[in-house]
Amino acid sequence: MKPLRIGLFTDTFLPDQNGIVTSVGLLSDELRALGHHVEVVAPDFPDNVDTRTDVRRVPSLSYMFLPTYRLAWPTRKDFAQKYDIVHTHTPLTLGLAGARLARKWNVPHVATYHTHIEAYTHYVPGVTALQRHTGAVTRIMSLLYGRADAVITPTAGVLDVLHAMHVRNPVVIPTSIDARVLHAAPPIENPWPAGKRRLLSVGRLAREKRFDHVLDTVAQLPDTHLVLLGEGPERVHLEAHARRLGIEDRVSFLGVKPWTEIGAYYRLAELFLFASDTETQGLVLQEAELMGVPVVAVGARGTLSSVAHERSGYLVAPADVNAMIRHSRAILGDPALWSRLSAGAREFASGTTPAGVAAQVLDVYAAALGMPREVPFPVDPGLSASAALPSGQSILAYDP
Repeated sequence: MKPLRIGLFTDTFLPDQNGIVTSVGLLSDELRALGHHVEVVAPDFPDNVDTRTDVRRVPSLSYMFLPTYRLAWPTRKDFAQKYDIVHTHTPLTLGLAGARLARKWNVPHVATYHTHIEAYTHYVPGVTALQRHTGAVTRIMSLLYGRADAVITPTAGVLDVLHAMHVRNPVVIPTSIDARVLHAAPPIENPWPAGKRRLLSVGRLAREKRFDHVLDTVAQLPDTHLVLLGEGPERVHLEAHARRLGIEDRVSFLGVKPWTEIGAYYRLAELFLFASDTETQGLVLQEAELMGVPVVAVGARGTLSSVAHERSGYLVAPADVNAMIRHSRAILGDPALWSRLSAGAREFASGTTPAGVAAQVLDVYAAALGMPREVPFPVDPGLSASAALPSGQSILAYDP
């Protein structure tokens, strides 16, 4: 394939840290290593100094309903350069701008569906009720994803959402993690008190992540201490919830840690807890598993493909705190089970590499451009979440 000029449009990027940031950064790295010219088009951040050479910043404003978030405000002069292909990773202002530019330049528009956006409507007052009564958000999203030349999703767990948007033949390509960065993390001072079993959870402290259920679980595991990495609008509520449960001295809210350090926390952890039921994949689960940490997580949509039930950990139904408690006790109370799940987690999570993901994405680009490609890219039945479920189980939630 000849070198391409590729624009990766994302409404969230460094210094933010989340799954989309990781995915976009790794994809850009791998595509540039293959000789392609890549620009990550992202909102600017006050006082931020970019250390990457592939980032193109667009003026932005603080979002009044989520003060830590930057809302890009692009203008025509921000996009004088034409790309051979536009790849959008978010459906907000920059995602919409990317789609509009692709039409203007008559180049393919590839979109990755990272976020189940309908689960995030509570960040705009009144939109949740509007979506419930009219389905307006789904219809608006269909204008972006339904008209794209190709749509990628990390797991098969959200294919029903894409089909509702009239997306034809979406492509399942799992997002990868660079295990080398995790393993190279320098040692840290152990944040867990001596004598306590070491629980870990990572993610943005937001309502849809359901960290309250993680805290409810910890409250019933008296010999444990939870380290929680992440920041977000629910932190004050979660700290208050920990006090109500009487576990404030058994939970450490450590905020956001640099990506280069997070591996050290996984290295020390014994068990990873995750209660979100809105994920399209849940990269933190893959991070934990790559570091050999068994997981207990809610099985819904993307997480169904991110955990091998009874091999790398356990999946429970949404909001089933009792099941989370039961499986956590079993893992922590049985060294042989912990060792088996730890080994299974490493093996399960190591199957997807950044280079392999980039090669699959290039296949999608080639098809959108009408160029020859070496490997076909339809949905691989082996990647389907339902393929791993017992007969009759729903793809939307797995209750073991």
